[in-house]
Amino acid sequence: MSLTRFTLHFWSVKFAPVALFSLFLFTNATGFFYSPALAPSVQALPVAARTVAAEDYIPSDIPSSGDRNLDLIILRAGEKYGVDPRFIHAVIWQESKYKVQARSGAGAQGLMQLMPATARRFGCTNPYDTASNIDAGTKYLRFLLQRFDGNVSLALAGYNAGEGSVDKYKGIPPYNETQNYVRIITGRYGKLTHPLLSPEQARIEFRLLPEVAQVETAQ
Repeated sequence: MSLTRFTLHFWSVKFAPVALFSLFLFTNATGFFYSPALAPSVQALPVAARTVAAEDYIPSDIPSSGDRNLDLIILRAGEKYGVDPRFIHAVIWQESKYKVQARSGAGAQGLMQLMPATARRFGCTNPYDTASNIDAGTKYLRFLLQRFDGNVSLALAGYNAGEGSVDKYKGIPPYNETQNYVRIITGRYGKLTHPLLSPEQARIEFRLLPEVAQVETAQ
C-alpha cells in the first residue's frame, strides 16, 4: 500500500464520526425549522365568530327583495314567530311587491298591507315602518296558522278576507279576489301546510343558520 493511499484512508476514518455528528445536527436543525410548531395552521373560527357570521346569514333559497337589510328583517321576524321567511316573502310580494309606502284603496298599508285595525291588534303603530309592519304582519300569519292548524290556504284566506269569513264558509270564501290570492301565494311558496314551531325549532326546520351553527344548535 502506498503512503498516499494509507494517508487518505486514515483521514477518512478519523473524520467519519465528525461527519456523522455534523449530519445529525443539520438534520435536527432543518427538522426544527419545518416542525409543526412553526408551520402555518388553519384553525376553526371560535363559536363567537361563527355566531356573528350567522347573524347576517340568509339561505340561498330564500327569495330576495333586492334590499339585504329588508331581507334580514323578514328572516328575523320569521325566526321570532316560527314562520318560514319564504312564506313571508310570498305574502309581501303579492301584497305590495316590497313597496314600503304601498296603500290599497281599502286602506291597507305598508309592506304587508295591514288594515289599521289589524295593525293595532298586533302592535304596529306605524304601518310604514318596515320592521314594525313586518313584525305585526308575521305575527298575524302565525296567529292564523295556529288557528287553522297549519293549513296555508286557510291562513292566507284569513289574511285576505278575515278569519271570520273563513269560519263562515268553512273554508276559502267564494270571493274571486281571495281565491286568486290563495292560489298565487301557495303557488309561489310551494307548500300547503306549515309546521307550528318555536323559534329554536324554526331555525333548524327552515335552515336559517349556517350549517355549522345548525349542528351546534341541534346539540
